[in-house]
Amino acid sequence: MKKIALIACMVILSVASAFADKISIDHFEIKDNPFAKNEIAIVATDTAHNVLENVNGIFAFMVNGFQENLHFDKGTAFYRHKLDKSIFLYVRHENESGTHAGLYYVYAGSDKLIPVHISWIVLIAIPAILILLAYMFRKLIIVAIILFVLFVYFNHHSGLGIGTFFESVFDGLKGMFK
Repeated sequence: MKKIALIACMVILSVASAFADKISIDHFEIKDNPFAKNEIAIVATDTAHNVLENVNGIFAFMVNGFQENLHFDKGTAFYRHKLDKSIFLYVRHENESGTHAGLYYVYAGSDKLIPVHISWIVLIAIPAILILLAYMFRKLIIVAIILFVLFVYFNHHSGLGIGTFFESVFDGLKGMFK
């Protein structure tokens, strides 16, 4: 009887240890794709910005509102859409631990793409500073309105719509209160 109980415990322990940990992407970065011109790569990272090479498989991402199934190999997935001009990219990934998103401005240089992460705080700070300046200095109200219109036009022309703007800010606020 003791042998059967011992064998049953060994089988249960071996089955429990056979299951692998579930891989999830909680942090990611956008980088220039070194293998293709005018394409970007999405890299799964940890909090110290080190590449997670154990991330392999297909993960669902939303890029500027479009669903993309990206194939990760050793922590890197290639976004196979050509970026011919500078553009805002709002990249979002949802998993069991929550929603992880980032807003990037991808500057199209002469020979490579330069992604710049944009914090939601900056998105709020620029209009807030313009409103504050217009309120403090009444003579600058016309200048502040012109700068605000240029800010909105630049964002819209580069692919950052008002919906993406607010979605990025709300995701940042939700992440702040986690």
